[in-house]
Amino acid sequence: MEEVHERGAFIVIEGLDRSGKSTQVALLHEQLQAAGISTKIQRFPDRTTPIGKMIDSYLRSQSDLDDHAIHLLFSANRWELVTALKETLNAGTTVLCDRYAFSGIAFSASKDLPYDWCRAADISLPAPDLTLFLDISPEKAKERGRYGEERYENEEMQRSVRDVFRRMGEEMQQPANEQDQGKWITVDAGQDRDLVAKEIWNHRHDQGTKREGNKQCLRQKRVRDIADGETWCKRA
Repeated sequence: MEEVHERGAFIVIEGLDRSGKSTQVALLHEQLQAAGISTKIQRFPDRTTPIGKMIDSYLRSQSDLDDHAIHLLFSANRWELVTALKETLNAGTTVLCDRYAFSGIAFSASKDLPYDWCRAADISLPAPDLTLFLDISPEKAKERGRYGEERYENEEMQRSVRDVFRRMGEEMQQPANEQDQGKWITVDAGQDRDLVAKEIWNHRHDQGTKREGNKQCLRQKRVRDIADGETWCKRA
């Protein structure tokens, strides 16, 4: 009989630049740790790897690359860390991901690259259990500190990126995508930071819960659920 293990939940937080993703990932990490849930933060791009360093140089406008090439580098950066990601989840640790494949698609499609082509490179990446999209207007994001330091931080680009994010969210809520129902949740990121954090914390149950003593925590999935290689873009 196949041995069934429990694994950590895979939660992705997406949004425009300066939407508060890193702040909310850190706050959720603290809350989950306090609740006794082993949790790790993963950020994409991961700028510490050789590929990540090339991406970092590009984002800081220190180098230029063809739009197709940089898209594939972003995807490669996710793929080079996928084994470690799976091992962490399979060991029972919940992973909070600051950006994921959705960002890669949103930014590249906003540069007029074909939408389906942008999705293709990430097919078979591990699918998130829950994606929280921090929605904010580019105008409001611009008011926040350090806006404009990197290549894509301008209102026109961010407006287009927001449209693509919304398109992906709508697609994931279609009845035909039964596996994806409820996996994408939009959060108003224009609110006070603590209100956003409270809303995110309340949504942690959306993929199911279990009770341990007097605690409710994120449901732990079976190890084979992630080993199947299923992903939200399988049905593209």
